[in-house]
Amino acid sequence: MADPARSIDMIDTAPPFTADDAARFNARFDGVETADMLRELLTGDLAGRTAIVSSFGAESAVLLHLVAQIDTETPVIFVNTQKMFGETLAYRDELSERLGFVDLRVFRPDPRILAAQDRTGLRWSYDPDGCCEIRKVEPLRRALQPFDAWISGRKGFQSGTRIALPRFEIDEGRLKINPLADWGKDRLEAYFADHELPRHPLEAQGYLSIGCAPCTSIVKPGEDPRAGRWRGWDKVECGIHGGRVPGPDEEPVF
Repeated sequence: MADPARSIDMIDTAPPFTADDAARFNARFDGVETADMLRELLTGDLAGRTAIVSSFGAESAVLLHLVAQIDTETPVIFVNTQKMFGETLAYRDELSERLGFVDLRVFRPDPRILAAQDRTGLRWSYDPDGCCEIRKVEPLRRALQPFDAWISGRKGFQSGTRIALPRFEIDEGRLKINPLADWGKDRLEAYFADHELPRHPLEAQGYLSIGCAPCTSIVKPGEDPRAGRWRGWDKVECGIHGGRVPGPDEEPVF
């Protein structure tokens, strides 16, 4: 009798998390203090599977400090778009050192993509969506490849597009965690004061949401905190936190 045919090994291509998983996490941690939630996740279900993504902007120190109290070996991802303020790069180094993180991962745009699609470096001036795609979204996708989950610093009060932001959501099959989703500005300010955290040097000049230098301006009194981003454009997000972007095997559409 002939030997049974060998089964062909199948590669599991299912995403690590689904919308149902996000719903379960939201229910599980409803009402749980932020620090307690992060500790349970980073030392339990998501240990070794999670990175924190930080822009090292005006409010970034709060979330970074919360994570550092739990595990300074948590990978910290920073996307250097090569359009950043020098003050942001200096603040990144100062804050990472002060908090004791040992795994800061800096990702930059693919130089081949820049040569083909932003040779002059001026794409931000006529196509900010396309600029964000090649300078932020594509590098972050590469950075997140080893991880099943990532931690974001978004807060619900920051803009109209972030109202009712959940603590957990799904992003390209990964679990995206928004620990500060329900934090208000007063709570953030109190945390800065209680823990004597350093402020971003541009904040005192009126930059309340700090991204790339060409697309960031001072926020005027009474404006939305993110009003200084992409001023004059019908744009409020870079693409990392909303809207489908092409997969790694797809040609970007600009």
